Amino acid sequence: MPAREFIVAIELGSYKMTGIAGKKNLDGSITVLALVKEDSSSFIHKGVVYNMDKTAQCIANIVKKLTATLKQEITHVYVGVGGQSIRSVKNNIIKTLPSDTIVTQAMVNELMDANRNMSYQDQEILDAATQEYKVDNQLQLDPVGIQCSRLEGNFLNILWRYDFYRRLNKCFEMAGVAIAEMYLAPLALADAVLTDAEKRSGCVLVDLGADTTTVSVYYKNILRHLAVIPLGSNNITKDITSLQVEENVAEKLKLEHAVAFTENGDIDAQVSYALDADRRVDQRRFVEIVEGRLEEIIENAWYQVPSEYAERLLGGLIITGGGSNMPNIETAFANHTRIEKIRIAKFVNLSINAKDTLITAHNAMMNTTLGILVKGDMNCAGNDVDPAKDLFEATKATTTATTSELHRDPRQPNELAEGVVLTEAEKRKAQEIREQQELEERILREAEERQRQEEEEKNREDGGIKKFGKRIKSLVKKLLSEDDEQ
Repeated sequence: MPAREFIVAIELGSYKMTGIAGKKNLDGSITVLALVKEDSSSFIHKGVVYNMDKTAQCIANIVKKLTATLKQEITHVYVGVGGQSIRSVKNNIIKTLPSDTIVTQAMVNELMDANRNMSYQDQEILDAATQEYKVDNQLQLDPVGIQCSRLEGNFLNILWRYDFYRRLNKCFEMAGVAIAEMYLAPLALADAVLTDAEKRSGCVLVDLGADTTTVSVYYKNILRHLAVIPLGSNNITKDITSLQVEENVAEKLKLEHAVAFTENGDIDAQVSYALDADRRVDQRRFVEIVEGRLEEIIENAWYQVPSEYAERLLGGLIITGGGSNMPNIETAFANHTRIEKIRIAKFVNLSINAKDTLITAHNAMMNTTLGILVKGDMNCAGNDVDPAKDLFEATKATTTATTSELHRDPRQPNELAEGVVLTEAEKRKAQEIREQQELEERILREAEERQRQEEEEKNREDGGIKKFGKRIKSLVKKLLSEDDEQ
């Protein structure tokens, strides 16, 4: 019997695009109902869409396969946003107030709106994480109700190249798949694998992916920094190909023999690994290749941690992603960061019921996908599938609604939860509403200005008539006075 309620999430990875459907249970656990993976290496690079036609087709295929498994139409999906060039930028907005003004929520919203309306060349603001507010000279998380004369909002804006953002939205539109919600994948991942204590006391989350490494810094439960480095475990594979082997052979060698850190005394001069039927590589040479690239990745990741938080990481360092499966990865990070408290997040901090080995393997490779799935809160199930209908005869998946229809009334920035990204359809609608409001306000101002000018003109005319009347009256009095004298 088809499930009547489920959530569908799609993650666009550099090597695999993943679609997952799951049902949220009353006890807070999630039961995975369907899982689909498609190769995306030819059209998504470093988490960014490069071939829109192939990406749209892949999205449509995933939705069709999930529909076939669930025997239920899919009305919309949740999407994770991540990839190269995502970065965070600090921004301050200051509002000077009359002396002893009491801060209201409207004033706070005004600061948030002003921050959201910031313009960055070729960049789109995906999300804005409020750091804190400075009320006169004191820092406050919630300034409402406090008396002050100066209010300053400190924000962390998450940026992505507008072209990348537009492509992602366009692909779902081309695929005929409605977006229920877009989430920043790094934030969804952090919520799924970090504990409240780690976020509160200060920690660094490093997601070692195939093409990219994402670094998220938390302190006092607030995201303080986010960056995506264009280096991943696939760079190690490419370095191994310098031994004149094909990439698939290099990947196999990495998975079988690569170790993140090897003590010099543990390297055996007698050990070597087969490259092909005739050639072998010494263990020392292989270790140098692997550790050399991994050291670069770790140093670049650690460089992203702002200096003001580097000494406050009581929660330590948390490593996740496919690259975290490399043996001795904790030792490698400890050697380069001097952080002793290191944890490998192999799975999400949730109860997941699943039979698929890709999930039950607990190898950190499904953490982001599950994190996005958990964020969903709107039922994605539609009508029962017509058995006579061929799901794969059309080129589009065509969900029962469009993204624009789902978000007829675009949400305001202060209404969004952390990590939620407005879709391009919502932003377009919001822009249309703003332009309409500006037009109506301009028309109203022009009407008021015309009325004011007309009143001034009338007053001038009335004033002129009165002055003329006074002059006539004065002249008559003068003439009568002269007659009396005569």
